[in-house]
Amino acid sequence: MSEAPELPDGFRVGHWTDADARTGCTVVIPPPGTRGSVDVRGGGTGTRELEALSPLANAEGPTAVLLTGGSAFGLAAADGVARWLEERDLGRPTRSGVVPLVPAAVVFDLIEGGSARRPGPDEGYAASEAAVAGVPERGPVGAGTGTAVGKLLGRERATRAGIGYAATRLEDGTTVAALAVANAFGDVIALDGTLLGAPRGDDGSLVRTAERLATLTELPDYRDIAPRATGNTTLACVCTDASVDKRTCAIVARMASAGIARAVDPAFTPLDGDVVFCLASGADPPAAPGLAASWSITVLGAMAAAVTAEAIRDAVRRAANE
Repeated sequence: MSEAPELPDGFRVGHWTDADARTGCTVVIPPPGTRGSVDVRGGGTGTRELEALSPLANAEGPTAVLLTGGSAFGLAAADGVARWLEERDLGRPTRSGVVPLVPAAVVFDLIEGGSARRPGPDEGYAASEAAVAGVPERGPVGAGTGTAVGKLLGRERATRAGIGYAATRLEDGTTVAALAVANAFGDVIALDGTLLGAPRGDDGSLVRTAERLATLTELPDYRDIAPRATGNTTLACVCTDASVDKRTCAIVARMASAGIARAVDPAFTPLDGDVVFCLASGADPPAAPGLAASWSITVLGAMAAAVTAEAIRDAVRRAANE
């Protein structure tokens, strides 16, 4: 995998960050005409307009994607993104003008910093205004400002996280990139299996959540621990310049979810709101169905899973360096 190539041409990412309140939002703005879909795995999601990304829906893709803090309150930031897009005539054409489609997903960060400060329309607008091409800013910024991983023993013992990015370029020149917000209940694990982010034990060392879960009901305070372990999510947005249709975006998003399972343990729990978007901007006609097309989708999905996993790891590594 390459050392973080830039986003595919035409894609831009912008953050709005409140470091004091430990919250923020992040906008992904793809080129016009981009197709897109989504895969939802977590049991505790907070989302908006995801149905438009269903392969059965008539819209081909989103005008932008919002990843935001503030839990369900933060979904209001999508209004500001939509306003920014409408001002630039970006959206789905209708007889009354363009209608921007802004699917959104949230992370829970209300117990970090100040819970009264949440991303709203003005903050979504500011993130859109800040959107730039290239390699996105990462670490505890935007939607990752107040995130943490490994929350079995509560946030006070969790590992700080943020937003991460990873990308690769295939031999045919196709770029596959992923932006990820790490706020998981589970641990974040390096490629070699070592812990990057996890709960900290009494001695300050990282402990494996899965191992501790096996004995959790034997602990006298497990009923106190369980409520404090709620409010978790891993969000990812895969961006590619591959020429594929909306159905293929759904397949790639589903395959990219495997990247969460590689980097987070446990993943997709009832306590997590895991969501993966896939956006594809290629202008060529998609390949006709058949073995060759299936092979291309397999390669694209495999790379999407790899960069998603690495983006999650990058989120924790970047936060550790802040």
